[in-house]
Amino acid sequence: MIPDAVLFDCDGVLADSEGLHNRVLAEEITALGWEVTPEECERRFIGLPWDAIRPHIEARLGPDSVPPDFLHNLIARILRGLREELAPIPGAMAALDAVRAAGLPVAVASNSSRAELATKLARLGLTEVFRGRAFSVDDVDRPKPAPDLYRAAAEACGADPRRCVVVEDSATGARAGRAAGCRVLGLVHGGSGPMLAAAGAETFARMEDLPGLLGLVPAR
Repeated sequence: MIPDAVLFDCDGVLADSEGLHNRVLAEEITALGWEVTPEECERRFIGLPWDAIRPHIEARLGPDSVPPDFLHNLIARILRGLREELAPIPGAMAALDAVRAAGLPVAVASNSSRAELATKLARLGLTEVFRGRAFSVDDVDRPKPAPDLYRAAAEACGADPRRCVVVEDSATGARAGRAAGCRVLGLVHGGSGPMLAAAGAETFARMEDLPGLLGLVPAR
């Protein structure tokens, strides 16, 4: 069944930003005294909003371990990196073009801050594509895995969430999409398939396959 709208996560679905996020986050946390690798940051924190990471650090290092300007400095470093380095996920732009060419409304819903999401969309040339239908953690009461972001995205598209497809790459986001009542397609990175499936997503391996999964072209 062709959906009424397609609702995209950003990081790991449209923007190839997870490596940069995890590298900077690992450096900042290590500087506080908890030596972590980018790979460990990905395992522990994928899909979480930045302010949800502080409690994990404090649980490990103590309640006074995180300075007041930690989050500000972290986001500032990441924004600089995004402006200079960010690239799209392979196949994402063509898949997005195919969805739009079929006349389907699209929205983006991210646990990123508003400034961070705007920076990513600008770097990828997608600001106008998602104008009025770009939702960050700052735009809702509750971040993913709550359904708020995807409910807001569906409403902006004039669609019933039950007639929408969410494209995600994290279990946190997949749970959010399912809680909103959407069908969820989960893009697998590395060994993330079982976690996505357990969260209710139908897994797939390449963004090039998305138009077929949506019923817009014959499935490969």
